[in-house]
Amino acid sequence: MVVYPAPVHDAISARIAEMLGFSLAFTAGSVSAASELCVPADTMLLTATEVAVQVRRITRASGLSLMVVAEDGYGNALNVMRTVEALEDAGAAAIVLEDSAPPAFGTGEMDRMVSLDEALGKLTAALAARRDPSLVIVGRTVALKLPAGIPEAVRRVRAFERVGADAIFLSGHTTSEAIEAVHAATSLPLMVSRQSVQVDDPEFLAANGVRVASAGHLSLWASVQAVHDALRALRDGKTQSELRPSVASPELMADVTRQAQYTGWIDAYLN
Repeated sequence: MVVYPAPVHDAISARIAEMLGFSLAFTAGSVSAASELCVPADTMLLTATEVAVQVRRITRASGLSLMVVAEDGYGNALNVMRTVEALEDAGAAAIVLEDSAPPAFGTGEMDRMVSLDEALGKLTAALAARRDPSLVIVGRTVALKLPAGIPEAVRRVRAFERVGADAIFLSGHTTSEAIEAVHAATSLPLMVSRQSVQVDDPEFLAANGVRVASAGHLSLWASVQAVHDALRALRDGKTQSELRPSVASPELMADVTRQAQYTGWIDAYLN
């Protein structure tokens, strides 16, 4: 069975996902970078502390199990340990660490990998840092984005399994050939992104070890478009009453913010 987690980026999106019946949510440092700093994804400008603060807001607002993509762990293996500690304290249920490297000076290259030895050191440090054995540590490789391709992805996945990773996340243009090759190389559950996977057939994915298929950052993109459209309409002279049919109703806002609960607390403790 393949699970399709809810992409969330803040407390409200997480609360809505829970209301709609999702049990698993997915967020990433790149999402926090966009929503908190308004900077492009994968520029490595966010800190682990900022991600942990956003994760705490999300887990406080909902009871969803939250998978967090922690990019490269925000530094070396010791930084990875601090990142795992912070995200575990913030309520993350799974932490994804990838073998990417920051853009190199003088090259402009965005897609780079650290050496396999460094990637394994980071994963081993992450496993040592977790305190709750139920916290899932996921090794993510970007090998499929690079010329190294499937052979290097397979090599790294085998090594990730050897040091104790709980699952594997394949990043990049994930073809059916790549999924089959990696599945043949490991017994670990696989995760993919639906925005980059060549096939989105649940039966094929499940038969080849894929257990989680994320929808990328769809809810953030939808939110950006909705805010853009509403503000443009206001700029162009639309009135609030004209826009009301296309925005959240007072009833929906009351449900999302649990207004009835707070009204009860006000009656109980302030009156």
